[in-house]
Amino acid sequence: MADERPRRRRTPRTGTVLRTTRVTPHTVRVVLGGDGLAGFAPEHADSYVKLLFPPAGAPYGAPFDVDDVQARLPREQWPVTRTYTVRAWDADAGELTVDVVLHGDQGVAGPWAAAARPGETLQLFGPGGAYTPAADAGWHLLAGDETALPAIAAALEALPAGARAEVFVEVDGPEEEQDLTAGPGVRLTWVHRGAAPGVALVAAVCGADLPAGDVHAFVHGEAGAVRELRRFLRSGLGVPPERMSVSGYWRLGRTEDRWQAEKREWNAAVEAEERGLALA
Repeated sequence: MADERPRRRRTPRTGTVLRTTRVTPHTVRVVLGGDGLAGFAPEHADSYVKLLFPPAGAPYGAPFDVDDVQARLPREQWPVTRTYTVRAWDADAGELTVDVVLHGDQGVAGPWAAAARPGETLQLFGPGGAYTPAADAGWHLLAGDETALPAIAAALEALPAGARAEVFVEVDGPEEEQDLTAGPGVRLTWVHRGAAPGVALVAAVCGADLPAGDVHAFVHGEAGAVRELRRFLRSGLGVPPERMSVSGYWRLGRTEDRWQAEKREWNAAVEAEERGLALA
């Protein structure tokens, strides 16, 4: 029987582009503001928003009613959704910052961010999120690629004073490294990508001299690499599930839309594997 419960209606917001900055050769920082962000209040280091992009030539623009658009127009004219971590939220100024990685002319958000100009309006949903560094952890492990870098940066800023953390970030090369706020107990390792995404990151984390004791882990990025690191956390370090925030932000060879459609099944397989490890 179909689930007859009413679908929870999400409240749309709008943000107006205030300014953009090229943080690295392939990362654009976009700052949004305006009255449409009133009440925006992210609570977590990995808080995220879902940006809505109408296709070229769409007969509507922000603000718009997603349900109305989907009811009236063919699917090819529906907005495309892309998920981005909140890099920063300045409540006093009412400014939301997101970092967008560029892949040339590929994708939706990258070309938009590269061409965005002050005054443009964008529709979004959010914030969501679930992870904040545990204040009582013995140490923290933060690992990911460019897609996880905003959350890692926000997590470093949220760490308790004097907290110990091992941080691994995979990027294309030294030109893509960023200046991050890190306390004296933080060891930051930049990992330069090899032939395939995530391979160098997995090797760096698994081969590192990591501390003993209670760890709170945040591992996000390419799904295949994340799965390998989850295995390492469970079987190598013995990290319990409640001390891990682990998720594939994206999957090699998949668009975000396809990956989101597959992600539940993928996660179920990973959880089944984890149960097997627990019984071994």
